[in-house]
Amino acid sequence: MPDAPDLIGLGDDGTSRVAELAVALAQLRSAVFDLTLPLETVVASSARSARERILDQLDDYLLPRIDAVTAPLLVVVGGSTGAGKSTLVNSILGQHVTTPGALRPTTRSPVLAHHPLDAPWFQTTRIFPHLARATTVGPLEGDAPAQAAGTVGDRSLRLVATDVLPVGLAILDAPDIDSVVVGNRELAAQLLAAADLWLFVTTAARYADAVPWDLLREGAARRAQVAIVVDRVDPGAEVVRDHLREMLAEQGLGSSPVFLVPETALVDGMLPAQVVAPVSRWLTETGGDAASRTAVIEATRDGAIDDIAGRTMALADAADAQVAADARLRAIVTQTYAGSARDVADATSDGTMLRGEVLARWQDFVGTGDLMRAVEERIGMVRDKITGFFRGGGPAEPKVAVAISTNLEAIIFDAADRAAERTYGAWRSDGAGAPLLDGLELSRASVDLRSTLAGEIRAWQSDVLALVSERGADKRGRARVLAVGVNGLGAALMIVVFAQTGGLTGAEVGIAGGSALLAQRILEGVFGDDAVRSLARAAQAALLERVDRALDREAARFVALLDAVGSGAPVGLELRGAAQALQGASHRERAARAAAAAARPVPGPPEGDSVDGEQAAEPTGPQQGRLRGADLRVLDVQQPHGLEKEPARRGLLGRLWDRRGRA
Repeated sequence: MPDAPDLIGLGDDGTSRVAELAVALAQLRSAVFDLTLPLETVVASSARSARERILDQLDDYLLPRIDAVTAPLLVVVGGSTGAGKSTLVNSILGQHVTTPGALRPTTRSPVLAHHPLDAPWFQTTRIFPHLARATTVGPLEGDAPAQAAGTVGDRSLRLVATDVLPVGLAILDAPDIDSVVVGNRELAAQLLAAADLWLFVTTAARYADAVPWDLLREGAARRAQVAIVVDRVDPGAEVVRDHLREMLAEQGLGSSPVFLVPETALVDGMLPAQVVAPVSRWLTETGGDAASRTAVIEATRDGAIDDIAGRTMALADAADAQVAADARLRAIVTQTYAGSARDVADATSDGTMLRGEVLARWQDFVGTGDLMRAVEERIGMVRDKITGFFRGGGPAEPKVAVAISTNLEAIIFDAADRAAERTYGAWRSDGAGAPLLDGLELSRASVDLRSTLAGEIRAWQSDVLALVSERGADKRGRARVLAVGVNGLGAALMIVVFAQTGGLTGAEVGIAGGSALLAQRILEGVFGDDAVRSLARAAQAALLERVDRALDREAARFVALLDAVGSGAPVGLELRGAAQALQGASHRERAARAAAAAARPVPGPPEGDSVDGEQAAEPTGPQQGRLRGADLRVLDVQQPHGLEKEPARRGLLGRLWDRRGRA
């Protein structure tokens, strides 16, 4: 394995802080993974994409990097179609390990080159667990396809071992970021998000294209370490460099090194060594030096952690929006069906029931005939007539009870049907509710509601008869009840329940009012005034309870859709807690790292350094691979063709170049 410093160089406290950070990352991943965003809120689509990107970056980069801090520095080479990524990779390696994009515009198999001793880091699914592994045997011969060991799937990672690379440095050639294949574009973005260092390749003609800058802005947001290679630059085109630097500075990437590659004819499919020498030297010195490598890895990792914590906070807001949408849809159901319940309560207490068939059957039941026209004057005669009608046990279920049942069923069914129609319409006009509705089934009451209502109404009528029987349970009361009949008293009590006449007009008021008065007088004669009022309240409460039960079952059809997707789970708080815990753990790990760095002695110049500015002697040995052209002297990597030198740049990569790039 590479000659890494004490990576975190941190001692017991530092090691515990790294372990704490790993736990915080794992807990955040669990919270993000458990997040579901089933409702189509305004931010749901973008939040789902953000969730996938967070999980990808955790799985492909942060968790593997925390778990294996000494793993090689991974440089991902990205860019647009035809920018020259693969040609650059082949040229700095001096081997044909990847096929240029013009010959493989739809490839979904990125190529990862590494030193043979680093193979164990990449042969497992430690990183990119979603990609199968394929190991290439030897370099490609011209444009021939790679000979690979292992199964190569539609999405696979092709591993190429080469001792040209220093131990501790790996280079991955990603698919085109603007590929015509959506999967390629998504994979390219995912691979870049998993990089320790971006090597972004563009051309002098396309460096201002929108697609690359979208990715660069994302990289800047998470403080990714980025270097830019501008390919095919005509001599004297310093304006390209200057304009690109301005654009980079505007996006917070002003410290990123910029390498200019002049327009050059290829030799055996490769750029000349002197052309790629600046890039090769910089990558060799950055990736081959343990301290430089660690500095880049830690800077990228810290930025990624901060970015993921912030994006998790945004996910928490999206989760809150789900809860709000869930509550809004549930409120529509509750309010609509509650309104229908009130409609039924009004219809069963304002005299609406005392019309038509119910009124006719009641009149037939009591045999009033002409007596109804003078009910007040002849109430005694009516009472005697009714008593005679019931004595000796009347029919088990008077026709008036059947009429009440039929009318009551129609009223409740119509209320439920209207509630279904209104709820369906309100959900259909709601962006979160509409996708939950499948067809028109929920726009009407349930097909089995009528049979359900028939059973509930029969049960209520039984409740009424039970009330009458219980109230007349004493000896005296039992005699009076028997004198009139339980069924007759039950029918009279139902009429009293429907006694208010607010829903009637004209002659109906007098007729219905007389009927209700007659029923009340019958009950008063048996139970007394106070008892009749108590019985009416109890009977009405029992009716409304059964109505509510039936309507609740209807409303549950809508609520079940929300319960099934789990949109009401309050996970926003959990996500915020996980993000805050990660921020705290990261802050403590960085503090421990800084304290350890401050406690370490400052090393002197290594043996072999020159005092006259000449290149220092490089270590040799099997682990000291050097990229093609890395040993060539370069006057200024930024300035081919003798352009003027640039001012010193700030930032980690700029400092590394200032230290390593000019020999």
